[in-house]
Amino acid sequence: MPHLVAAPDKYRGTASAAEIAAAALDAAALCGWTGTAVPLADGGEGTLEAVGGERRVDTVSGPLLEPVHAQWRLLLEDGRGPTAVIEMALASGMALLRSAADNDPVGASTFGTGELIAAALRAGARRVVVGCGGSATTDGGSGMLAGLGDREALRGVELLVACDVTTPFLDAARVFGPQKGARPEQVTTLSARLEAQATQYLESYGVDVTVIPGAGAAGGLAGALAALGGKIVSGFDLVAELVELDEKLLDADLVMTGEGRLDATSLSGKVVSGVLRRTGARAPVLVVAGTTDGTGASELAAATATPAELVEVVSLVERFGRDRALGETATVVGEAVRDALADHELRWTRGDISS
Repeated sequence: MPHLVAAPDKYRGTASAAEIAAAALDAAALCGWTGTAVPLADGGEGTLEAVGGERRVDTVSGPLLEPVHAQWRLLLEDGRGPTAVIEMALASGMALLRSAADNDPVGASTFGTGELIAAALRAGARRVVVGCGGSATTDGGSGMLAGLGDREALRGVELLVACDVTTPFLDAARVFGPQKGARPEQVTTLSARLEAQATQYLESYGVDVTVIPGAGAAGGLAGALAALGGKIVSGFDLVAELVELDEKLLDADLVMTGEGRLDATSLSGKVVSGVLRRTGARAPVLVVAGTTDGTGASELAAATATPAELVEVVSLVERFGRDRALGETATVVGEAVRDALADHELRWTRGDISS
């Protein structure tokens, strides 16, 4: 019996990765296929859902220091001890505000993220993963340091910083500040503050955060975590490791992945390109996107060194129309997967795809 591995990202604003994977597996069952659901994320929103584990909630300070109830996860892994997985956005993110106009771009703080790390350490975590995406802050991680308190508690703890950007520390305000409501003069102020913080981190910790790729993620939070001894890693690769994606891909006759919008940023560091890269030439990959900017199978294949004949891209907006694509996302994903499986089996019987 053929086997489908459904390994999508979230479709932001319309469906979670778990909902999309479930819809794909329902379609597979209708076609007589078995399936494995592997919801994924790139270290930002959706990471907790992807990795699973024991759900924890702590009340911490939000980006404007208001109380928020922030969820995180505790994984009881063999060998390395308990692993805590934190999405900084759940304590210090833009999603906690109504809009960028409600933010204080200069005053917004990562204090609550530091409080979450401290809570994880108190719970016995020996490895702490911090997903850096969706932040409301450009404080260079100074708030996190204050919220963490006793930095000696990190002694002997592996600290991993998951992100999908390579933005330098000193460019964080220029690149991300306007998205967080910063006016041009505030970007100048924030950039000057980041320069001062970089000097402070070098003097205090002996770490030059200005030369570390990705240190500008989450408004410089990644750099501050690196100064504490953290290692900045690909968010997708880290999630893939935690959910054992490679092992699950071994049984695939067809792999389904996707995201809400397929564009040039999908070609590197994102879930879709990561799944293609890890699948290689072992199985064909169906990419189901909500919409695309023209990026298609040939671009994905070239960027991931995948044989072009093994990549198919479906745009839900093009196939089903915008209203259904946005209003019935999981349903139309299921329909797209069902059509693809029928076509795959037809080509398989003709010998067009080797098994």
